[in-house]
Order: sequence, then C-alpha cells, then structure tokens
Amino acid sequence: MNRTALTRYLTEFLQVGSYKDYAPNGLQVEGKERIKTIVTGVTACQALIDKAVELNADALLVHHGFFWKGEPETITGMKYRRIKSLINNDINLYGYHLPLDGHPMLGNNAELARELGIIDAESVEGVAQGLVWQGRLDEPMAPSAFAEHLASVLGRQALHLGESDKPIHRLAWCSGGAQDYIDIAVDLGVDAFISGEVSERTFHSAVEQDIHYFAAGHHATERFGIKALGEHLANEFGLTHHFVDIDNPV
Repeated sequence: MNRTALTRYLTEFLQVGSYKDYAPNGLQVEGKERIKTIVTGVTACQALIDKAVELNADALLVHHGFFWKGEPETITGMKYRRIKSLINNDINLYGYHLPLDGHPMLGNNAELARELGIIDAESVEGVAQGLVWQGRLDEPMAPSAFAEHLASVLGRQALHLGESDKPIHRLAWCSGGAQDYIDIAVDLGVDAFISGEVSERTFHSAVEQDIHYFAAGHHATERFGIKALGEHLANEFGLTHHFVDIDNPV
C-alpha cells in the first residue's frame, strides 16, 4: 500500500479533524513509501520500535506517539534514540491519540465496552469531545464480582475506590488518564466509573459522591483500540499485521 494513501485513509477513517489534541495525529516520522507489514502497539517506546525492526515492519502505528505539547522540542536523549531507530530502518511512525479513544467502531472506549460485555454502549454527546461513554451490564453485579470480571478481561487487578456496597448496573468509562471525569459520571447517575489512572483526590470524590471508581490501568484500558485498528487495516488492504503488547503496569 502507498504511504500517502494510508495516511489519507487513516485521517478520514479516524476523523482526525474532529479533535483538539495534545500531539499531532497522523504520520509523525516518515519511512518507506510502500507499506506491506504493519506493527501496532500502545506506546512508541524503544522496546516496541525494536520489535517492529525485528518483524521487518514498514509502518508502526501507536496510540502514544511523539511531539506532545509541553515536552522539550529538541530531539535528544531517549527521543533521539527512538527516532534514530525508526529512520535507520526506514519505518513510518503513525500516532493517533484522541481519535483512537473516541472512534465509534474500534476506538479504545468502544472496544473496552465490547470486551467487558457492556450493552447499549454509547458516547455521551457534547461532553469531553465525546470521550466519555456510558452503558449498562446485562445484569447488576456486586462490586467485588465486577472487579473480578474487570481483572479477568484486562489481565490485571483494578484499584476499586468507594465505600458503597450498592450493585453495579449502569456504568460510564473513559480509557487512559481520565480520572477527573468522575464528576461527569456522577452527573450521568451511573453506579460506577472506569478509567485508567487515579489521583489522591479521586478517593474522596468517589466516597463523597457515592460512586464506584475503578482505576484499571492506563495501558491496560488502551490496548484494544490500536489492535483493532491494525486488524481493520489488514482486512481492508491485505496488509500483514502484528500487534505487540509491551507490558506496562501503570
């Protein structure tokens, strides 16, 4: 596949222009023109780049790429080594952040709902760029049972905050570092809110507003979207796809 055609397709498919983001979405480091093999993963860390080299990737697609607002603009140290590896091996790097969180078909939030068996899942319109989702379980679950279910799906134990024993039926969620959207979840009247990270203040918010909060891992809640995107591209264009999960406990 031609690099220009892939870039154009991803820009349109992921509706890149619909989001105000903290990093450029799209092609971040240019590599070879023809793309046959793609590797996907959550973050463009050195370990993932090395694996892409090993797999003879023509393009690496990630959720967390480079050039974030507020980071040093110089290409030195760790950033230099990563970019050097990509350039030396002629690998294209694509990064898609918020567009991959919010995509209605295969975004992180849509895929998380599918993995957890949440039904009637939908984005909350007009709130946080549509990145907060809500839905319900088929049957209410005790908090401890839901925590076990979450752990079995994500492969890690989530931190559960909140002192109520009320069952969980309606939920809201936002992958990644969205703990401060807990107030949005409270306004929605749901029983629980799921995100990836947690702050000191999150505990008090959960207790005082009588809502269950699950900090399920930034990396863990954002594995599914980029994998689904790679599978979609492989099916759509006949590309060879490898999803590589570089474990991250955060």
